[in-house]
Amino acid sequence: MKTPGPDAYEILRRFAPGTPLRDAAELILRQGSGALIIIGSGPVIDAVCSGGFFLDGAQFSAPRMAELAKMDGGTVVDDDAKFIVRANVHFIPDPGISTQETGTRFRTAERLAVQTGRPILAVSEEGRRFAMVYHDGSKFELRAPTVLQAEANQTLNSLERLRRRLDEAELRLTHSEVDDIVTVRDVVKLIQRSALVVRLSADVERTVIELGGEGKLVAIQSADLAEGVEEMTQLVSDDYAKRRSRNRRPVLERLAGIPTEELYDAAGIASALGMDTLDTVVRSRGLRILAGVPRLPEAVKESLIDHFRDFHKLLHASVSDLDKVEGVGRARARQLRTYFDRLHEMGSGLEPTD
Repeated sequence: MKTPGPDAYEILRRFAPGTPLRDAAELILRQGSGALIIIGSGPVIDAVCSGGFFLDGAQFSAPRMAELAKMDGGTVVDDDAKFIVRANVHFIPDPGISTQETGTRFRTAERLAVQTGRPILAVSEEGRRFAMVYHDGSKFELRAPTVLQAEANQTLNSLERLRRRLDEAELRLTHSEVDDIVTVRDVVKLIQRSALVVRLSADVERTVIELGGEGKLVAIQSADLAEGVEEMTQLVSDDYAKRRSRNRRPVLERLAGIPTEELYDAAGIASALGMDTLDTVVRSRGLRILAGVPRLPEAVKESLIDHFRDFHKLLHASVSDLDKVEGVGRARARQLRTYFDRLHEMGSGLEPTD
């Protein structure tokens, strides 16, 4: 079975620590009785049920679910997990549905999830006790908050290191742009690291959802580390694309289908993005650099890009040259010249332009 994707996040939230379903699963685990529970009711569910008894208006609670789990059969609760619909049921899924599980309870759970399209909770009663949720071809184990927190902290440490390396790559790219020595390799390296940061941040999001209310601090830390990455990466991609197009898919979206291990293949990434060979010297349009100018209107940025065509010409433009661009004006031209002079100091010691 596949691992849960973004479409399964709502299921993860329903079983996060502190939720009624999670409380029931943990209570059943502690008593060691095992359980098989369908979350959902209706004709499709009735078709896979045999025997047992119906409960009229029995409200869902963890203690009640734990008591019903002591019976041999399974349990059916309504879609919102507010009422217990049926208990001591014998589930009969289609035996022709493929399953990779070994134990009878978990084989039944996997088949029920495929056949009904509803979340199925299976709790073991022997050996290593654990609870598993099956839904829409995915499965995940209900892990202890301490385990999830340790995993989140480890991932955050990795994310912090990656973000630091990304910031270093962006700074090196700026230096190279000032010195006019950028190669495709420099651009690809930044995009690779950005893609890794975004993917690792998504991994943290998954853990945050599993943690429920206990994951708020982790979510804040992850969001802080990933802040601005997608926007910056898109500006870099637009700076170095052979043709600038506002209709092109976002660069990280275009790389989304590439397996993580293949993101380290710089030549492959360059090819996927339609760029030249890695050692080809390229020149920026200046979009990313202009994005760092305070309070510079988008219309003025576009005018500057259209007028100068590449960053190095823009970098060496005098106040008079900048003033000639529509929408700039003398005061803003001086502001831009000061900003570009500071960039010069980041390069190889070029003297500021008067």
